[in-house]
Amino acid sequence: MLKFIFWSLLAVNGALFAYGQGYLGHFSGNEREPARLKNQLNADKLAVIPAEKATAAASATVSTSASAAASSSASASVKAGPEALACVEIGNFVIGEARRFEKLLEPLDLGDRQSRHNLPGTEVSSYIVFIPPQGNKEGADRKAGELRALGVTNYFVMADSQTMRWAISLGVFKTEGAAQNQLAALVKQGVHSARVAPRMSGGKQLAFQFRDIDTDIKTRLDKLRTGFPNAETRSCK
Repeated sequence: MLKFIFWSLLAVNGALFAYGQGYLGHFSGNEREPARLKNQLNADKLAVIPAEKATAAASATVSTSASAAASSSASASVKAGPEALACVEIGNFVIGEARRFEKLLEPLDLGDRQSRHNLPGTEVSSYIVFIPPQGNKEGADRKAGELRALGVTNYFVMADSQTMRWAISLGVFKTEGAAQNQLAALVKQGVHSARVAPRMSGGKQLAFQFRDIDTDIKTRLDKLRTGFPNAETRSCK
């Protein structure tokens, strides 16, 4: 019995000695592995990095990644495309020049972004009695209802006018005196928002308007305009 205990203790001590020397492998990833370290490539160049340096290196990596992302975002913004312009007008053209300029515009294929209109003349042709534009159809209809309630039936909602859209015409007269007489009669009926204004004769010159175009199209339009010395480019609403 004593021999058995002796040999058992000897075997246990031998096992503990072998484990301590690393001959039996390792059961914990946190223990040192001298044999394994020696088998690593370039083991002599391995070094333990302090926690402070590791944190600084990680911060530098994050900062570099953020900078790269910002740079990529900026590049994408630059490549997003030229900024659209609200409205550009080119004029003034006489009829013949307008037709030639319009022909040159065809390759741009601007569709409904391009329009042409007559410029107002410089001579008074008549006088109009009117109520200023109401902003939209609903406002014009509401004002028309007020006129009917006052007994005014001779009026016209100007839905198709370029300069007085949704205004209400109360009569057009050859002379300013006749227009003022009509205004006085309307005031007696309770219409206090009417005005008198001269109407200009139809102009003999035309202008083109271009809406929602980018800077590239604007550059091409300016190049076309150089062939017409009397034309100019201006902003519009």
